[in-house]
Amino acid sequence: VRRLPARVPGLVRDALSDAGRALDIGASLARSTLGMRPCAALTSTPSGTRRTAGVVLDIDDVHRVRKSAGGTVNDVLIAVVAGALRRWLEERGDGTEKVAPRALIPVSRRRPGTAQTQGNRLSGYLIRLPVHEPDPLGRLHTVRTAMVRNKDAGADRGAGAVALLADHVPALGHRLGGPLVGQAARLWFDILVTSVPLPGLGLRLGGHQLTEVFPLAPLAPGQALAVAISTYRGHVHYGLVADARAVPDLDRFAHAVSAEVETLLSVCDH
Repeated sequence: VRRLPARVPGLVRDALSDAGRALDIGASLARSTLGMRPCAALTSTPSGTRRTAGVVLDIDDVHRVRKSAGGTVNDVLIAVVAGALRRWLEERGDGTEKVAPRALIPVSRRRPGTAQTQGNRLSGYLIRLPVHEPDPLGRLHTVRTAMVRNKDAGADRGAGAVALLADHVPALGHRLGGPLVGQAARLWFDILVTSVPLPGLGLRLGGHQLTEVFPLAPLAPGQALAVAISTYRGHVHYGLVADARAVPDLDRFAHAVSAEVETLLSVCDH
C-alpha cells in the first residue's frame, strides 16, 4: 500500500477550513440581503462618467462628538455618511423608510511590524448604514454596535470578508473570476466607505506644502457612489466619487455631510 505524503492530511484540513469559512461568508451574505428594501439611488447602470466632490471637517469637531456620544473616530465618520445619505435621499424625494444600505468598510489585516513589501492585506467589515433611523445619536449608536460586533468576530469572518477567499484562489481563478466578482459587487454591498491612512507629517508636491488631500475610492460596476475618508493636518477630508449620470447632485450630498456634523455637534452640546 502506497502511503500518502505527510503533508496531505494538513492540506486536507486547510481545504476543509477554507470551505467552512466560505460557507460562513456565504451565509452572512445571504442574511445581509434580508429585511430592508434596496436603495435605488445607490444603484446605477454604469455610464462611464464620473463626478467628484470634497468635504473638509475639523477633526476637533469629530472628537467632540466622539467624547460626548462614545465610540471611535471612525464610528463617527461612518455615522456621518449614514446621516448624509438620509438627508440627501429625503431631499431627492426618494424616502428613507426601511432603507439601510450595506456598506463595505475595508480593514487592514497586516500585523504591526509586517514588512511593507508584502503588499496590501485587506479584508472588510460589512454593516448596515442606519439611514432609516431619524435620531442622529441613534444612528451613531447603531454604527458603533455594528462595528464592535464585526471587530469581535474578526476580519476573517462574515460577509465583508469575501476578499480573504482570494488568498486561496489560484492565479488562473483570479484572471477568470476577477471580472465576475467586480460585476457582482452590488450584490454584496451598496456603497464603499473606506478610510485612507496618511502620514502624520505634511506632504509636499513640487516643493510646495499640500494643504488638503482628498482620497478617491474606486466605483464598482452598478454602484452610484463611493466615499473615501482621510485625516490630514487636523482636518478630515471626505473624497466623494459618483457616477455622473446617476448622481448629478453630488454637491448636495457633500453639503449633507457638513450639515450632519453640525447636527451631531448641536445634539451633543445639549
